[in-house]
Amino acid sequence: MENEKNPQTKQSTQPHGHHSDAIATKLVNLQGKKPHITEKKKDKPPAGGHDETPIPKAPPGFTLKFTFHRAASLPMADINSLSSDPYILAQLNTDLPTRHKQDPHMRFRTPTIRRSTDPVWNCEWIIANVPASGFALKARIYDEDPADHDDRLGNVHVHVDEIGEGWVGIKEQEFRIKKRMGSKRAYLIRGCASMLSSNVQLSGTLVMSVELLGRTEGDHGGRVWTVGPCAWSQHFSPMIGRLAGTKDPGKDGAAEKYNFQANQFQLEGPVPSSLYHRYVEFKPFVAGMFNSKSLRGRILNRALHHQHSRIYNYDRDTVYGSFPSPSFEMTLKFLELVHYDHGGRIYTYVITLDGQWRFTETGKEFGIDLLSKHTMHSDVNIYIAFSGEFFIRRLKNANKPPLEQETHPPVEIEGGPPDADPPTDPAYYSLVIDNDSGTYRPNAKLLPDLKRFMQHNLAGLKIVTLDSQGDSERMAKMKTEQRERKKREGTHKAYMQNDSDSMSSSDEEELDRRAAEIAEGNEGNQKEKKGLKGWIQGDREREKRETEDDMAIRPGPSG
Repeated sequence: MENEKNPQTKQSTQPHGHHSDAIATKLVNLQGKKPHITEKKKDKPPAGGHDETPIPKAPPGFTLKFTFHRAASLPMADINSLSSDPYILAQLNTDLPTRHKQDPHMRFRTPTIRRSTDPVWNCEWIIANVPASGFALKARIYDEDPADHDDRLGNVHVHVDEIGEGWVGIKEQEFRIKKRMGSKRAYLIRGCASMLSSNVQLSGTLVMSVELLGRTEGDHGGRVWTVGPCAWSQHFSPMIGRLAGTKDPGKDGAAEKYNFQANQFQLEGPVPSSLYHRYVEFKPFVAGMFNSKSLRGRILNRALHHQHSRIYNYDRDTVYGSFPSPSFEMTLKFLELVHYDHGGRIYTYVITLDGQWRFTETGKEFGIDLLSKHTMHSDVNIYIAFSGEFFIRRLKNANKPPLEQETHPPVEIEGGPPDADPPTDPAYYSLVIDNDSGTYRPNAKLLPDLKRFMQHNLAGLKIVTLDSQGDSERMAKMKTEQRERKKREGTHKAYMQNDSDSMSSSDEEELDRRAAEIAEGNEGNQKEKKGLKGWIQGDREREKRETEDDMAIRPGPSG
C-alpha cells in the first residue's frame, strides 16, 4: 500500500514479460567461488536487516470487502480462439503514510478464467483498516499468456473520498473499462470481429461491489492489511521442468509434464509490526540490484523479476483455492502442498509485509543457481516481513513437545510415509522454521513473534523455530537428517534451487565485464548490447505508461 502522492522506487507491474529470457538465463547461471571477506569488513556489519522504524500513528479505520463479480465484452487477445484468458490485478491505495516509500503496494490477483470475454470471478478481497479518508482502487484486467507476455485489456478506477459508519458501499455496480492502456492488438481483433458480427460490443464493463463490514478492531490504525480470504496457488514451471529433464510419476502410471512446484499462501493478517526487514548490502552491487539504478543493477533486477515470473508461472496447470480463515482444513492443505513428512524435503520461504507466504523446495544436489533465492521469492522487494528455510517432521506422540520425542525423519515411525499414507491430524506434525537468509538476515530475537503468527494461521500444527546462528549445530544436524532421508526415501526428483543465497565474486566479475562491454560498445557484443538496450528501453516505456495511468485524473464510479 502506498499513497499515490508518495511514489516508490519503480518496479515492474507487468505480470509476465519474457522477451529477455535468453539474457536473464545467462546472467542467472553464472557460477564461481565465494567472495573473500576481509577482516576490516567483518568489523562493521553491512547496512540492512531488521528495521525498527515504527508504523505511523493513525486512528483505527474500517474493514471493507471488495468483490470482483464479472466482466462483459472484453477484447479478444487470442486471434485463434477469438477469446481471452482474463484475470484482474487489483491495487488499493490510501493516504496512510508508509514506514518507507519502498514498501510494496497492497495487491490482489484473481484466478484466471479460460477462453472467455465475459468472465465470472466472484472473488472477494477483505482489507482491514482502510482510513476514513477513503481509498483509490485500480483494477487492471489482463489476458494471461505464459508463452509471450500478458496483454492488458483495460482498467477500472474506483475512487471513494470518505468512509464512515453509515457508508452504504457499492453494490454490484457496473464500471466502464477504460481502453487507453489496453493492448492495441486485442482491441484491433475485437474491432475486426465487430464488423463481422453485430453481437460483438466495442465497450467492456466490470461489475464490482464494496461492502463496509464495520470498524476495524484494535489499535493498528497506521496500516492496512489483508484479512482474507486465505487464498493459495500452486505453480508448475515448464521451463525449469524441461531443464531438469525429469518427470514425476502421475496417477495410474501416467507421467506429469512438470515437476517443479512453487507455492503461494495468503496468511491472515496483520503480520506482526516487528517483522520488518530490509535487504542487506553485503556487497556494493546489491543496492543497485534492488534499486535498479545502475546498468548492472538494472540487469540483475530484471533477471530476478524474470526468474520470479518463471518460478511463480501462471498457466493452465496453475491450481487455485482459498479458505475463509485459518482452520484445520487450511493446515491440511499446507501439509499437502509440502508432501507432509515424505522425502525429507527442505523449503526456502519468504513472507511479505502483507502476509503472503511463498515457498519452493531447495537443495544442494540440483545445479541451476538462481542469483539469490530469497530475492527471487520476494520479487526483488526491498522490504519483507521474514525469510529463511523450513521443513516438516512427523511426531510419534501428538501430545508431547516436538523436541522431546522421536520424529520422522530421522527415525522410522509406523503409520505414515514412506510405507503408509500420512496421518491427517495436524497434531502429529511440527513445522521447523528458521531465519537462514543471507539476503535479509532476519533478527533471531523476532522468532517468537514469527512463531505466534504461524501458530495463528496453521491451526493444530506444532511450530519449532531455530536461530541460524544460535542454534546452528542443531539446525545443521536436522537438515543433514532431512537430506539423508531424501536420499533413501525420495521416489522422484524435484528441480530445486541451489542452497547458495548470495552471488559469488566470479558472478560480479562477469557482470562487470558485461557492463563494460556494453558501455564501451565492444563489437563482439553488439547483438547483446542491442538486446539489452531494447530490453531496458521497453521496460522504461512500460513503466512510463503505468505511471501515466496511475497519475491519471481519478474518475467517478462510471469512469
